[in-house]
Parts: sequence; structure tokens; C-alpha cells
Amino acid sequence: MRNIAIVDDNDSERTIIKGLAEECGFNVIAMAVNGVEAVEMCKAKAPELIIMDVKMPLKDGIEAAMEINRSNPTPIVLLTADNDPDTLKRAIEAGIMAYLVKPVRMEEIVPAVELAISRFSEFKELRAEVHDLKDVLESRKVIEKAKGLLMAREGIVEGEAFKRIRKISMDKRKTMKEIAEVVILTLESGNDAQLDF
Repeated sequence: MRNIAIVDDNDSERTIIKGLAEECGFNVIAMAVNGVEAVEMCKAKAPELIIMDVKMPLKDGIEAAMEINRSNPTPIVLLTADNDPDTLKRAIEAGIMAYLVKPVRMEEIVPAVELAISRFSEFKELRAEVHDLKDVLESRKVIEKAKGLLMAREGIVEGEAFKRIRKISMDKRKTMKEIAEVVILTLESGNDAQLDF
């Protein structure tokens, strides 16, 4: 059973969505009436998913989604009264994973929720992969620079410079990037006498 939250400024709409969601087997753990409350509720309750209306006072659903996804990334299903292209464009930019057009029918809720959660999981995995790739590229740049400096200082070939960095990395139980950063700092500061390879 998924723990979800519902955000809608209309009392009757909120009650209807809550009833439909519960009939679909979801556990409604929190409800809010505007975007400001939605952001606070998300921090306090950490729902697995939020079903949120787009048009609300104080902060609309899209603005709230943007803020939620900055601080507490959560899959969001947006409720909208129409298929307005500008609203959908803003929703996509805000990281909203699915939407439902009012009036919501019970048979639409489960697919929208599961689609949003699935897309959100894929997005998280892709973001982690991108982060890992950035780390790898950054490490390679630093190691390449350190190799170049070592080659110039010692008059050695690239393979030998790499072996030295790798050996020190293993001996000191530090990453090659950390050792490469020390090499660069030491050689660029002119304290290469302290470099004990």
C-alpha cells in the first residue's frame, strides 16, 4: 500500500480524490489546501507520491512541485481542469511525472500513480548515473594533469607516471584523484622537493 498525499483547495474535490485513492488501495497520509501547505506537508510526512491540483491560492501546484523537487524530490501527479499546453509545459519543466484531467475517474488513478512513480525512479537513476559520470570525468582530468606534471618533472613516459600515482594511491589507501590533487598542488606550488615518489 503506497502512502500518498492529496493537495487541492476545493474541499469536495479533495474528499472525492481521497475516496477514489483509498478505493484504489492507497493510504492517504496527508492532505493540504494550497501549495505552501504542500511543501511543508512533504517535508513533515514524506509521502511516496503527491496528487496535487494545479490552480490553488498562495502557490499553485506547479510552483509547489518545483519547490518540493528542489528540497524533497517526490513523484507528483498533477490535477488539471484542462489540457492547456502552457500548463503542461510548465508541469514538465517542474518535474511532474504524470497528470490527471478533472473530473478524475477511479480507473485512471492507479495507472497515473504507477507511471509517476516509475518515471520518478528512472529519473533518479539517470541523475545518479550522470553524477557518477561527472565524478569519473573530473577524476580523469585531475589524473591526466598530474601525469603530465610528473612526466615533465621526472622525464618519464605516461604509463610510468600512471603506475606511480596508482601505487601511491594503493599504499596510502587514497583514491587516485586524491593523490593526483596532491601531486598537482605540490608541483604547481614549486615544493616538488617534498614530493617523495
